[in-house]
Amino acid sequence: MLTVLYEDDALAVCLKPVGVLSQSAPGESGGDMLSLLREQLGCRDVYLIHRLDRGVGGVMVFAKRQDAAGRLSAAVADRSLIKEYVAMVHGEPHESQGEMVDLLYKDAAKNKSFVVARQRAGVKSAQLRYRVVARYTDDEGAPLTLVRIRLGTGRTHQIRVQFSSRGMPLVGDGKYGARDHGVPVALWSCRLCFPHPIKRGKMIDIFCPPPAEGAFARCAGVEWQQEK
Repeated sequence: MLTVLYEDDALAVCLKPVGVLSQSAPGESGGDMLSLLREQLGCRDVYLIHRLDRGVGGVMVFAKRQDAAGRLSAAVADRSLIKEYVAMVHGEPHESQGEMVDLLYKDAAKNKSFVVARQRAGVKSAQLRYRVVARYTDDEGAPLTLVRIRLGTGRTHQIRVQFSSRGMPLVGDGKYGARDHGVPVALWSCRLCFPHPIKRGKMIDIFCPPPAEGAFARCAGVEWQQEK
């Protein structure tokens, strides 16, 4: 059973488990978030608003009506839908909080993004803000940092490539330079905040920290602050 954090007749906010696809590949069906929600909620129509990589868990919103889907998609496009993440990275930022702005190029054949120096065809700007939540060391005494991130843009693998390009790959992210293979990527969608697509004046603000397990086991004692 999926954990549903909020539901009404227009939308549902739930937790995506690590390892589950947001949407099945063409020609396949079953086992993805859309299929699981249709079955669990008893809805014939469930609309995908945004995606999380298979290896990333956390908060997602789905529409249950077509008009709600259109308005939520517009909120994603105009950035009135706030997305926040928690990540555990190797190393530590120079500043306890800051902004990262880069140009990213997505290589579709490799399903990988790269930071590039110049604007050209296929290159898009990427922006995020981060705040250090806690600092740790791994089993060999090397630094690890728990960071909370607010996305300004939603590019493919944006958080992963922007931190990796600064020498701070996410724990478990072998695709972008981490050496601790065989563990899930330490990235979790922790918060969505957005205006309700149907009920005027109503804000939906859902926060859920990562479970204290795997790469986030060190976070059991963290006191999470409410972000504005």
